Amino acid sequence: MSDHAPAELPVNGVLDLHTVNPKDVRWLVPEYLRLCRERGIMSVRIIHGKGRMALLTTVHAILDKLPIVSSYKLADEAGGGWGATLVEME
Repeated sequence: MSDHAPAELPVNGVLDLHTVNPKDVRWLVPEYLRLCRERGIMSVRIIHGKGRMALLTTVHAILDKLPIVSSYKLADEAGGGWGATLVEME
């Protein structure tokens, strides 16, 4: 975890990583998905931005390892294109 206390993120099915410290992504994504699932939110949009694709690669590697994730795909252009990933959970 980061040395700083994390800001409260709304658990509403949209996780915007633009303001998140990159070293916190590895614990934040699984935790956020867990909280969404507990609230019955089974479809989540993770906004990682386009940039150099490093964050996209990290997010997808995390999703590959989570048994609660049934599928994921890049958003369509209206949903952010390759700057966002849509996640479906079991």
